[in-house]
Amino acid sequence: MVLGLRLRDLRERADCSFAEAAAALSVNSTTVRRMEKAEVGLKPPYVEKLLKTYGVPETEISAFLSLVDEANRAGWWQSFRDVLPSWFSLYVSLEGEASLIRSYEPHCVPGLLQTQQYARALLSTGFPNASEEELSRRVALRMQRQELLRRPDGPRLWVVLEEQVVRRHVGTPDVMRGQIDRLVEATAMPNVTVQVIPFTAGPHPAMFGPFQLFRFDIAELPDIVYIESLSGAVYHDQRPDTAVYLEALDRMGAQAAPATRTERLLGEIRKEF
Repeated sequence: MVLGLRLRDLRERADCSFAEAAAALSVNSTTVRRMEKAEVGLKPPYVEKLLKTYGVPETEISAFLSLVDEANRAGWWQSFRDVLPSWFSLYVSLEGEASLIRSYEPHCVPGLLQTQQYARALLSTGFPNASEEELSRRVALRMQRQELLRRPDGPRLWVVLEEQVVRRHVGTPDVMRGQIDRLVEATAMPNVTVQVIPFTAGPHPAMFGPFQLFRFDIAELPDIVYIESLSGAVYHDQRPDTAVYLEALDRMGAQAAPATRTERLLGEIRKEF
């Protein structure tokens, strides 16, 4: 994504149109647009030709191509391609590079904080026709994603949950007690904040559905908002769009119970299981 943005910047500085860039590659304009938006992989010969077209010095071209090679290396999640939809692989990539992940979840515990038993119960409902092997692979992918929270350079995770998330029965009572215990443990992690919006808090700006906001320490990358549906996902990266979600998160954080009360609130709900 960073390299795509840099290609766009270089093209604009060279006062080169999409059509002119495409002509240099003998492709259509859509291909160049998709390269800049990171919707396709960057082919080194294409990138080299574009950089020469934009008048980039040879020494800088070599450095840029080295970054292209690095960007084209498969991430760890590629080994889960059999259970990882193409539209979700970008999510896992963003998740691993973010410095801050803010999440609103009205339905279930976010994947980064799920126990193995909770994840299995949830996924078995979401994929009722999955074989035992496929289900185990999906659970393993979710558990491996959680490793990033234990990294020294791991992101800060700030989650706002609806009260119904921790009251909704997923699996057996034992599964729910274990999941609530996991959330309590997460509240003690220095890089994790969990807030619960109680039923009594009333309506709030994000009652339409769950979403995640990613922020990065990379200057070229803007905030990115992820919204999932049953058959795909949408990624917003334009500031007017992401600003709306950021404001909603801030308002929900103010309406939710303070993070200092989360452990006690979860403890009270746990007794009901």
